Amino acid sequence: MSYTEELVNELNVLILFDLSNNQEGIKVHKSAEKSAISAAKRLHEKGLITQIDGGYLTGLGLDAAEYAQTLLTILTTD
Repeated sequence: MSYTEELVNELNVLILFDLSNNQEGIKVHKSAEKSAISAAKRLHEKGLITQIDGGYLTGLGLDAAEYAQTLLTILTTD
């Protein structure tokens, strides 16, 4: 198994969330790239975010966002 373009797009949405403030969600606007709009919809369908266009992280979504952001930090650290 490898990362697909769809999974990468979902990871890119997850890293938009501010993990230091659970009261702050995100909004994927209709003018955003279609890949981001589709990724948000899939994350909602998977139960990771509360709204089809963003909203807040669910409990599972918080775990996923933490892993996604940690992985990004590890892979981008020189």
